[in-house]
Amino acid sequence: MNVRRSSLFYWFNPFCRMHFINKSLHLLAGSLLLLTGLLTSSCKKDDPVVTTNTITDIVNKNNDFTLLRAALVKANLTETFKTGSFTVFAPNDAAFKASGIADVAAVNALPTATLTNILQYHVLGTRVLASAIPTAVNTPQQTLLTTNGTVYVSKIGSTVSVNGKKVITPDVAADNGIIHVIDGVLIPPTGDVVATVLADPGSYSLLAAAVTRAGAGVVTALQSTTAATLFAPTNDAFIASGFSATAIAAATPAQLTRILSYHVVPGRVFSTQLTDGLTSATLLGATPTLKFGVTATSVTVLGAGNGTTTANVTSANNLATNAVIHKIDRVLLPGN
Repeated sequence: MNVRRSSLFYWFNPFCRMHFINKSLHLLAGSLLLLTGLLTSSCKKDDPVVTTNTITDIVNKNNDFTLLRAALVKANLTETFKTGSFTVFAPNDAAFKASGIADVAAVNALPTATLTNILQYHVLGTRVLASAIPTAVNTPQQTLLTTNGTVYVSKIGSTVSVNGKKVITPDVAADNGIIHVIDGVLIPPTGDVVATVLADPGSYSLLAAAVTRAGAGVVTALQSTTAATLFAPTNDAFIASGFSATAIAAATPAQLTRILSYHVVPGRVFSTQLTDGLTSATLLGATPTLKFGVTATSVTVLGAGNGTTTANVTSANNLATNAVIHKIDRVLLPGN
């Protein structure tokens, strides 16, 4: 009873009641300050949102790079191009399709090792702006591909190309490098020009037969470490020009040596280095020459003994370790 009277007394006493209210307000204010401090401290610990613009980020965000994106994923290279310092010659989707790689399924059908080699062959290990590329033809540059990994970069006027593929959008800046968008896929060479021809019998079995029939002199010339350019007639080209397997076997080695030598131009000559009306010497010497026709969409070659019938370049800028190979649809004849 005494406790109860004491509590009642405390509550009905105006001074005691005011003391209680003030004390409660102080406690509430202290709690609010503590909560504010905790919230402020929590906000300070949160890292700010960082937006990156790495090579991988650019490829992932650009809808023109869906096939390159798929290739990087397949080859497990997406993390590689988030750091470091690189120059990437990046084929867009149209470039992949022009090379015969039509969609993501075609990308994924390639062996991982093959795809990795192709992608590494598009990358320099340093940052190179278009303005830093020398005005010259076929400046060699080592790529990330360690075996047969040299590409040939040219700048003629304002046009930059690599292995004959044109840079259509230069100097796309990334946090970790530079991207130059190109109009073709770069395929690394796997052997010299003879090995390359022998590895594609579907296209070149008759060319291989002609080289074999011509003898060691032609083989030695084609396997030389001195750079060359071969205008390579396909099987259909030989047949269209009257050179069946039987006709090749019936020809003398000297005849075939003369014809085959007329298909080889000294030095690496990519299609981007050809101009309309240009003439060129061959392994036969200064004459007879080959004459080139060049438009925005085609390259043709005319032999001295072909009259007015030109050969069309049907697949340009295929690289062997010692040569550039342009596939053509007719045999070039040197004439008399």
